[in-house]
Amino acid sequence: MTSTSFIRTELRPDGIQLLTIDRIAQYNALNIEAVQQLEYLLTQAKADVNVRGIVVTGAGSKAFVAGADINEFKLLAPSESRDFAERGQRVLQQLEDMPIPVVAAINGFALGGGCELALACHIRIASEQAQLGLPEVKLGIIPGYGGTQRLTQLVGRGRALELMLSGGSIKAGEAFRIGLVNRVVPAEQLLTVSFEILAQMIANAPFALTKVLEAVSGALAGGINGYEMEAAAFEACCHTIDFQEGVQAFVEKRPPVFTGM
Repeated sequence: MTSTSFIRTELRPDGIQLLTIDRIAQYNALNIEAVQQLEYLLTQAKADVNVRGIVVTGAGSKAFVAGADINEFKLLAPSESRDFAERGQRVLQQLEDMPIPVVAAINGFALGGGCELALACHIRIASEQAQLGLPEVKLGIIPGYGGTQRLTQLVGRGRALELMLSGGSIKAGEAFRIGLVNRVVPAEQLLTVSFEILAQMIANAPFALTKVLEAVSGALAGGINGYEMEAAAFEACCHTIDFQEGVQAFVEKRPPVFTGM
């Protein structure tokens, strides 16, 4: 997989793909081209059997992604605004729907579109210096990349409304307290801990991981019976070689060797 002009990529030997948003002079703000590049890289990662999990972070120490690019906002005609929002929603939905685990390593400001990017990841690890928020109302708009939906699902209606209606930001410790992030770690340990958590996940049966992600998504989707989806996924897992290997390894008191079959 090849890095793009605004996103650096690194495939580690353990199968973890590191995606680094790299517009450091703009605090890694997402412009349209960066969103398009993210879409391309996610498509490539999904098709690459060597990619077992993904970590998303921002370049430098100040920002994960400080928002969408305001310079592009200024040029956006009202007639183009819906397409702008729907493009971002589509790409972040693609991120959330990845069949492999995705961890956001939040190394600084995660505001606006940056917070929405983190919300679309499956797990969020924040440095002690991180700040998160959806300040769009201060610009006379609202979150447009799925933030109103995902933040509410994560922290509940009241807390989500307080954050979005005030346009304020919160520090990492408060984000952890309300369930917006999974862990808070010292900045120098952020990537190490993110890699360790993801390595624990991808050591398990790949098919089972995918089915967990699908079942949890079913619990949040309207018009879908999540229990039925769970039961069907459970049955599908029971037909795999990895299931047989997992049970046999447990009986023999040894680590399982999963193949994804």
